[in-house]
Amino acid sequence: MKEAFLKGSISFIQNNKGELNEEEKEKLSYGLEGLYLTFTKLIVINLIALVLGFWKEFICSLILFNILRFPGFGFHANNSITCLISSTILLLGIPYLFLTIPISFSIKLILSISCVLCFLLYAPADTEKRPLTNKKKRLYRKICATFLAILYTIIILCLHNNTISMLFLSGLMLETILILPITYKFYGASYRNYLKV
Repeated sequence: MKEAFLKGSISFIQNNKGELNEEEKEKLSYGLEGLYLTFTKLIVINLIALVLGFWKEFICSLILFNILRFPGFGFHANNSITCLISSTILLLGIPYLFLTIPISFSIKLILSISCVLCFLLYAPADTEKRPLTNKKKRLYRKICATFLAILYTIIILCLHNNTISMLFLSGLMLETILILPITYKFYGASYRNYLKV
């Protein structure tokens, strides 16, 4: 299915844009494969969220997570199976737990402050394929990611609506897990790749 999608898409683009050289085909194929895997992964995870009965909450948590992911970057799995399994466990598991288990204000406070400290220490976390070699951009991303983590913490602690508060905490926890060196180590991925370029 994936191969048919890639071949069909490249053929469609060549028919409309003109012949592509090998390097252009390779780049296009890489981008299309990422798009395909993301789309199919989201379909599976969305279906599970529907079955579990918390699809709206899952979508909110996913959006809040991705807002932090943009400046904070973080771990990416090397293959699609690992990505699907890890994404399903994290993207569904954390929000589901936070929405079903009562969490006291003091636990919210401890978790939120711990996350902010992790952002200060570890954000942004790059990957082998996308090392963040520009020092100014790394600093800018660190400031933005940490600012957002602090903003999320304020919302988590001040908001009276527990469901929304927990969704913010879910997004914050998800991104924190993905920027931690221990996560990279667990998956055998290299960390601080900008130092190796």
